[in-house]
Amino acid sequence: MNSNLLFDFIVNKENHTIRITRAFDAGLELVWKAWTTAELLDQWWGPEPYKAETKSLDFREGGFWLYAMVGPEGDKGWCKTNFISIVKEKFFSSKGGFSDENGVLNPEFPQNVWENTFVPVDHKVRVDMLLIYDSLEDLEKELEMGFKEGMTVDFLQLDQLLSTLKK
Repeated sequence: MNSNLLFDFIVNKENHTIRITRAFDAGLELVWKAWTTAELLDQWWGPEPYKAETKSLDFREGGFWLYAMVGPEGDKGWCKTNFISIVKEKFFSSKGGFSDENGVLNPEFPQNVWENTFVPVDHKVRVDMLLIYDSLEDLEKELEMGFKEGMTVDFLQLDQLLSTLKK
């Protein structure tokens, strides 16, 4: 696992955004699949000791991903992401947040728009992520819930998964 991969995490409170840039040591097709298929997402999304468990994934414009974050005691916190725009192996955007097991979003928790851009660079892939929140309060609440720490672990888990899949 390469711990020297690019990782930038920039919070802009004025614009209610988080900009994340992260490089992954794998080809574009594999990195794209890791972000867009349930069987791979379930292996890296969700920082240990939590694990993602997909109930439904329909990766297309107008489709959605409904999944549970399963804790070590088997407790489940549900999330839903609605896909807005997709350009294969280049870009996708979505909007989502915490939900119930049927995908009804919970307005008590922050929601955000994610814009992910996939850029091949020297046999690696840089993923540029822009997260846009409706309010500063939502942005700060997400950060207080450990978002940066969770994504840091997620990316290390994805590095490990990619290294095993490349073999």
